[in-house]
Amino acid sequence: MRIGIVTGSGTYALEGLRGAEPRTVATPEGDVPVTVGTLGGVEVVHLARHRDGHELVSHQVTHRANVLALRELAVDAVLAVTVCGTCDPDAELGSLVVFDDLHFLQNRLADGSLCTLHTEPGTPGRGHWVFEDPFSAPLRDALLTAARDAGLAVRDGGCYGHVDGPRFNTKAEIRTLVAAGVTAVSQTAGPETTLFGEAGIPYGLIGFQTDYANGISDVATPVATLMDLISRSTGSFATVLAGAIPLVAAAPPGPVGTNITWD
Repeated sequence: MRIGIVTGSGTYALEGLRGAEPRTVATPEGDVPVTVGTLGGVEVVHLARHRDGHELVSHQVTHRANVLALRELAVDAVLAVTVCGTCDPDAELGSLVVFDDLHFLQNRLADGSLCTLHTEPGTPGRGHWVFEDPFSAPLRDALLTAARDAGLAVRDGGCYGHVDGPRFNTKAEIRTLVAAGVTAVSQTAGPETTLFGEAGIPYGLIGFQTDYANGISDVATPVATLMDLISRSTGSFATVLAGAIPLVAAAPPGPVGTNITWD
């Protein structure tokens, strides 16, 4: 089995990766740098959304190319991580959340195009992704088990709210997301969830809560605290991934939902 690992802000290399081999994968949407190796005896492909040195800010992340690259490398599942701003005033900063729902109403990429792999008429596989829940239940279970086994504070379930960057949100915008049931927000995983679903690749997402979204707390989270927690997230994510990868390899999940196609 081969597992894809997608990391975000603060995590640009995968801790503990053995036999790391950098590769560049050519896709119709552009070249994508990845690193192939093993972790816990399992073959993994690591993709850093923002690339080394945070080369790409959120609106520049090459979502279509990233998903096509991991599909080209025949990954069987994807575990993804994100730092996020919490919409829950009772949440403890530095704690984790394994998401089970998605708020991504605009369904568009940063360039304004629809968030889909089906961009040309008549392309094989064109159709609709139909699902009850957008995230893979077995992958969620693996992430939760790994976090709990490591003694990390983790929330079981929550709605991931995708917001456009690179700016942060206003208080009014956050209030609308809270009213819709959003648990935490960040700027990259909405397109990922959708595109991996269309690609038929099971996807699970865990967040590390680095700050209170605008207006959630009476006192705004200091930027210094946010940056410190982003740095600390790397260790938590490494611990969870190291525990989750063998669990996923032992019981490979199937795709989420159904892709209705007209081939």
